[in-house]
Amino acid sequence: MTESKIAAETITAANAQHSATLTADYAALGDHLSRRDIDIEAITQKVANYGVAIPSWGVGTGGTRFARFPGRGEPRNIFDKLEDCAVIHQLTGATPTVSLHIPWDKADPKELKAKADSLRLGFDAMNSNTFSDAPGQALSYKFGSLSHTDPAIRRQAIDHNIECIEIGKALGSKALTVWIGDGSNFPGQTHFTAQFERYLDSMKDVVKALPADWRIFTEHKMYEPAFYSTVVQDWGTNYLIAQELGPQAYCLVDLGHHAPNVNIEMIVARLIQFKKLGGFHFNDSKYGDDDLDTGSIDPYRLFLVFNELVDAEQRGAEGFDPAHMLDQSHNVTDPIESLMQSAMEVQRAYAQALLVDRTALAEYQEANDALMAAQTLKSAFRTDVEPILAMARHRKGAAISPIAAYRASGYRDKVAAERPAVTGGSGGII
Repeated sequence: MTESKIAAETITAANAQHSATLTADYAALGDHLSRRDIDIEAITQKVANYGVAIPSWGVGTGGTRFARFPGRGEPRNIFDKLEDCAVIHQLTGATPTVSLHIPWDKADPKELKAKADSLRLGFDAMNSNTFSDAPGQALSYKFGSLSHTDPAIRRQAIDHNIECIEIGKALGSKALTVWIGDGSNFPGQTHFTAQFERYLDSMKDVVKALPADWRIFTEHKMYEPAFYSTVVQDWGTNYLIAQELGPQAYCLVDLGHHAPNVNIEMIVARLIQFKKLGGFHFNDSKYGDDDLDTGSIDPYRLFLVFNELVDAEQRGAEGFDPAHMLDQSHNVTDPIESLMQSAMEVQRAYAQALLVDRTALAEYQEANDALMAAQTLKSAFRTDVEPILAMARHRKGAAISPIAAYRASGYRDKVAAERPAVTGGSGGII
C-alpha cells in the first residue's frame, strides 16, 4: 500500500493555474529549439528520467559551528525524514531515492524498507559517521577514526562502516560513502605518511566487506574539522585512495569541498578519464564548505560540471555511472523548499548541458577558436529550459510549480502541529 503526504487534488488544483501558460511556453521553446535542430521531446524525456538522491539529514534545519536555530515541524526521527523526502519527490518527480546517515538514521531495516516502499522511495548510498561520537560509543574519535594511532579505535571505525554495509544490504542500497574528519590542527601533531598508511589499511578492511555489486565512494575535503592538515584533502589524494583500494573504489566530488576558484569541472573530467568518478554531492559555496542551496551562487559552474557529464554520457565513456545526491544545510529556509529548488536546479543544469551543440564545439576546439567555443557553451546556458522542467514534472503527475503547490498544501503547518517543537538554539553543525 502506498501513501501520499499531499493530496493529489491539491497538486491538480495547483497545476490547473499554470497548465495553459506551460503549454504555450513549451510550444514556443520547442519552435526555438527546432531551429537549432534540437528535439524538445527528446530533452524532456531525458530530464524526466533523471533523478537525484535526497540526503536524509537535509530535511532538518542545519547550523553553523556557532549555533543552530530549530525550525517548525522538524523531523523527529528517520521515519519523519522519509515522509518529508516523499513530499519532495511527490512535488518534483526528481528525487526517487534517499541517502541515509548512520547512526543518525539507525532503525530496524525491515521497518525502514516498509516505510520507504509505502512512500515509493528507494535508498541510495549509505553514509557512515566516524567524524563525531555517537551516544554510548565506547571510544572517541576526537583524534581521528580510520587513521587513529590506536588500533582499537581504528577497529571500531572499521566495524561501524561494515555495519553500514549490512544495513544497506537489507535496504537495497548499492554503495557506501565514507567521509572522515581525520587530520591535525597543529604542525607536528601527526606523521603525515604514517597517518595515511593507517587510513589505507583500515579502508582495505572495509572494502573486503563490500558485496561484489557494491561500490565505495571516498570523499575529499580540504579542511574542517582538521584545520592544519586533512587526511583526504583533495581530489588527487582521493584518486590515489581509489587506485589503492581497487576496482570497487571511486571518488566522490562535493562541489563545496574545494578552494575558491578551483576548476571543479576539470577535476570531474580527469576522474571520468581515469574511470574513478563515483558521484556527487551537489551544493554551492561562497567562501568554503558552505553547503548552500545548489546553484544559488554559481549556476554557470554547475552547468559546466554537467557539460562534462553529458559529454561523457554521449560519447559512452567507459565505466561512467556516477551517483547524484544533494548535500546542503538550511539555516533560514524551509528545508523542503530548498531541497526542491536544488533538485530542480540540478535538472536545469542537465537540460542546459543537453542543448550544447557538441559538433560545433568540437570544431571550434580543434580550430583553437576560443571565443566561439565559449559562446557555444553560453548559448546553451542562456536558454530558458524552465518549460522543459515543468513539462517533465507535469507529465509525471508532479507539480508544475512545486514550491507554490507545497505552500498551498499546508504541509508544514500540518507537521508542525504533529511534531513537538524544538525550543532554544544549540551549538555546532548537525
